[in-house]
Order: sequence, then C-alpha cells, then structure tokens
Amino acid sequence: MGYSVTKIIAITGKGGTGKTAVAALLIRYLCKNDKFLLAVDADADTNLPETLGCEVKQTIGDAKEFLQEVATNPRPDQPDTNKVSLLQSKIYEIIEEMPCYDLLVMGRPEGSGCYCYVNNLLRGIMDKLVQNYDVVVMDTEAGLEHFSRKIVRDIDSLIVVTDASRRGFRTAERIRELVDELEANVKNVYVIANKVTDVNRDQIEKLAGDLGLDLIGMVPLDPKVEELDIGGIPLSELPDDSIAVREVENIAKKLGL
Repeated sequence: MGYSVTKIIAITGKGGTGKTAVAALLIRYLCKNDKFLLAVDADADTNLPETLGCEVKQTIGDAKEFLQEVATNPRPDQPDTNKVSLLQSKIYEIIEEMPCYDLLVMGRPEGSGCYCYVNNLLRGIMDKLVQNYDVVVMDTEAGLEHFSRKIVRDIDSLIVVTDASRRGFRTAERIRELVDELEANVKNVYVIANKVTDVNRDQIEKLAGDLGLDLIGMVPLDPKVEELDIGGIPLSELPDDSIAVREVENIAKKLGL
C-alpha cells in the first residue's frame, strides 16, 4: 500500500500545449519507479486514457448522476446514511486497475440542477481515496473551476504546461493569480514549457523570468512523441532515450518524486 503522505500533482494548461502528454510521461516515469499511483483525468475532453492506452467504461460523472437521482428521488428503503457508501462503492467500480497504476476519470461537467450535495459527498470520499496512494497525478482543464469546488483539496504541485508563446505564459500567470484568489490549498505552482527548440529556448527562459514564473523544466520538441500521437499509440511505448522522456524524468526528480 501507499505511504502515509500522498503527493498530489495537478497538471493544467490551455488546449494544444501538450499537458496530457506531459501527464502521461510523468505517469510513465512513476510506473518505472514502482510508485503506487492514481491517475485522474479531470479534463472534460477525457484524453488521458487514450494517451495511456486504456479504455474507460464509466466516469465519476455517471456516479454523480446516479447519486443525484437517489438524492432527489428518495426511496423509503434508502436511508440517507447509505448515500455515502453508495457513492463510494460506485467510485470503486469505476476505477480502472492497470498493471502499474489505477485510473479514475471524472467525466463531463454536470447537467442542469445543483450537485452541491453530491460534491460534498464526493469530496469526503476522495480525501480518503487518495491516501491509499504514494502519488496522485491529475490531468485537469485549463480553468480552475474544479479547484474551486475542492473535490481534491490539497495540491502539492500545480504544473502549468505552456508552449513558447507569450499568450501561453500569460495563461500560466493568470492561473497562478487565480490560485491565490481562490485561496486554493496549493503548495507550489510551476511552469513546464513544452515543444521547446534550440531557437526558442533562450526566449522562453527570459519570458518566464520577466513574469516571475517558476520554470521547472523545458520539454524538447520530440518527433517520436508526435509519431506515436498521430498513430494513436500510447506514450508508454516511447523508448527510454526519447528526449521528452528524459526531460520529464528530470522534472519528476525536481518535484521529489
């Protein structure tokens, strides 16, 4: 089982920056280092399973709709005390157990109606669930709505993946500001520049420095990543000498993983 202290890593960034690829490469590294790992896809687009090479049958969204139905249409044979255990058992059904990690997919945003009660139940269950793991890696959306709901409350490292554009770094800056505004329980905010070339490397370092962003790594543009991505092949199949793999390994070590 996991250690007593779980490290929670959340990865975010605007579309097209390659945040899901970075998440998959981090998971690849952790698997090779025998960490007891939970991977969470908290992005409504749900790209992480495909990038990891696995299929998902159900999501947390399915469980929330199920429990919302129970909450709004109570049955005489269903006491309130059973709702937590109902949702908990549903979540354990949803978790996909892979050879070196477990995968939990949040699914699409809720439909009409208030899910506050269900979110409260889910929050308590997730607090207990993550304690079973050494590391939790969350692939999240660019916005911070999921943090404001605090389904997962304590984030050790929030990593913003950006490209080499000023717009991408401005997004990272806004996310850092939002973390402060929301008073989210995030210990560290880092930036990873992705698809870096020799041409833009110095510019990226300068831009991060000008904005006061903590640039923890620069993942080189790797033709092998693009080749696997186009072919729909999981990034776990990348060779150990991949330049992207090596840089994410360096980043993981800086994070103390």
